[in-house]
Amino acid sequence: MNEWIDELSDLAAAGERAVLVTVAGIRGSAPREIGAKMIVTADETIGTIGGGQLEYQSTRVAVEMLDSIDSSLRSFPLGSSMGQCCGGVVEILFEPLADGLLPDWLRDLRALHGQREPAVIVTRISKSNPAKFVATAEQVFGAGESEVDAALLATARRVLQADRVTTRNIQELYEPIVAPDLNIAVFGAGHVGSAVVDALANLDCNIRWVDSRRKMFKHVPVNVRPIEASEPALEVAAMPANSFYLVMTHSHAMDFDICDRILRRIDSRYCGLIGSLSKRRRFEKRYRQQGMTDALIEQLICPIGVNGISGKKPAEIAVAVAAEVLKIQERALQQAAAELPANVHPMRR
Repeated sequence: MNEWIDELSDLAAAGERAVLVTVAGIRGSAPREIGAKMIVTADETIGTIGGGQLEYQSTRVAVEMLDSIDSSLRSFPLGSSMGQCCGGVVEILFEPLADGLLPDWLRDLRALHGQREPAVIVTRISKSNPAKFVATAEQVFGAGESEVDAALLATARRVLQADRVTTRNIQELYEPIVAPDLNIAVFGAGHVGSAVVDALANLDCNIRWVDSRRKMFKHVPVNVRPIEASEPALEVAAMPANSFYLVMTHSHAMDFDICDRILRRIDSRYCGLIGSLSKRRRFEKRYRQQGMTDALIEQLICPIGVNGISGKKPAEIAVAVAAEVLKIQERALQQAAAELPANVHPMRR
């Protein structure tokens, strides 16, 4: 997830010193993937690179670098001396925010990400010839294109056009920043809806949260867009193709209308309705009376949640639903990969 972009930008805007800590290389097993980040200030850490001794030692190093202006790459063996059993070696890149100022590359990256424009952060990890800029398919930000190494730029654009996975090439790090393509609509902001949104918001996704009642949205995560709509069913049309829908409003009649519009779109990846089998049967009967085909009706998932979790508390339902969404998304990614040529890879974010 890319919340670090806003977090670091806000710290810079406030003139607060910080160090951006990035997993820049892995050999063997490690707690987090290349590109995982956290931010360290004098008072707090934001994000995580895996916890344990690795994170503790990295935080200590970062605090010592708060007054520095130079980046540093350090290796951490995850053996018995570190108290971690992963057994691999992790390289960590430490980048101080010089004098608490907002660097050009970060300012431009924030704007691009806000516009959902795919981009790549390019970092040359070199004391003698450091470089950092942001590239899109057509432009360069944070540096003039004449100042940018042509080979770095060409590689960055290949990464952006191919599988968009963070890549390390000796002293060069390429980090694609792409808006997530997991789009979820949650209808209903009651106890269960709120718990489901809290669980899903921790995923790399975009959530559209809809309710017809006023002042229902008490806590809204950064990747969630709350919408008060007098007719929630009309919000179905605002979602892109292959979206996930979770319907759990306070009204069965409203649930019926929302699911009707979702099913008739044909292009949903998941249409989940909270309720029992008897509720599903009532909905099925009415949809058939209205001429809906069995093929469409079969796309309705009710009850929702992975098998084996029978709890009815909001938090339990939320865990079961989040697991089901992840399971279906993973299945879709695997199917897409199987249908592509061998030299083409789908995005995995």
